[in-house]
Amino acid sequence: MICLIFSFFGGYSQQPQLKIEGTNGKFYLEHMVVAKENWYSIGRLFNLSPHEIASFNNMSFDKPLEVGTQLNIPLTNNNFDQKQLKAAGETLVPVYHVVEEKEWMYKISSIYNDVPVTSLEKWNKIKKDDVKQGLPLIIGFLKVKTDLSPLAVGISSNPAGSETAVYLANKINKPAETPMQTAGKPSTSNSTPLYRPEPAKTPATTVTNTSSATTIVPVSNANEKVNNYATTHSNGGFFSIDYAASGKSASGVAGTFKSTSGWTDGKYYALMNSIPVGTIIRVSGLNGKTIYAKVLGQLPEMKESNGLLIRISNAASAELGLGEGKFPVDIKY
Repeated sequence: MICLIFSFFGGYSQQPQLKIEGTNGKFYLEHMVVAKENWYSIGRLFNLSPHEIASFNNMSFDKPLEVGTQLNIPLTNNNFDQKQLKAAGETLVPVYHVVEEKEWMYKISSIYNDVPVTSLEKWNKIKKDDVKQGLPLIIGFLKVKTDLSPLAVGISSNPAGSETAVYLANKINKPAETPMQTAGKPSTSNSTPLYRPEPAKTPATTVTNTSSATTIVPVSNANEKVNNYATTHSNGGFFSIDYAASGKSASGVAGTFKSTSGWTDGKYYALMNSIPVGTIIRVSGLNGKTIYAKVLGQLPEMKESNGLLIRISNAASAELGLGEGKFPVDIKY
């Protein structure tokens, strides 16, 4: 019996990443039944009532499980944590979301219960601009009983950030190749990178839900109305040096969102559909003024976005002299 118990725990000592599935608050993990598992052992594994697992899968609890059966394990208030809170005898096992194309930190936050962006940065030991397609991002934790769940085996006291840190070390922080090293390599100019390192950090912003819309708001108490950067610079902002026109353009109505960025550092940001994250765009108002903004992601899917081509940060609209309402703009990128 003792040997059997140790072999059971050993089989999970190097368990795969727990990848979250589902939408609209109904999140779950996928689990394939292996030999000698039953409703009770799977319940102990994921810290759930076996009856709850059976009900979630529309299966009869009285019917034995067959090897190879695919189960969906619900993530509930009892076994899913996004505040790193646990009781004595519990272990937090990281749960991951793999970043998809055109996703950015704020969008991922809104998908997963509006988990604070600051928490995502802390757990993954990255900054919000480090998000890149394919990155495994910790978005919460499976809370299990340390003495009952084999998933707790091998989890350190601070599990956050391990997979992400390795990914970033291998994918993002590579030293730049010299022209001699790149000679003879096939060109990849047709693919736009989703991440481009910047020489300075961007002030943090957060997402707050209201009854009418999702709005990006400043994290500080500052209520600046004057663009201090624009009073001393006339080149259209910090990102103007990175602008590379490809001959594409668009015209339409712009809206704004609140941000602490741009007022003193000239870092203007935009939300726009069908443009790769990280692209630098040129935004011009009908008054002839121009700014350069970095695309953070797509327009949020809400009523207030109807009819809009783009949203730009309020610091950008201040430099354009167009206020914080809606106004026509011309875009080049």
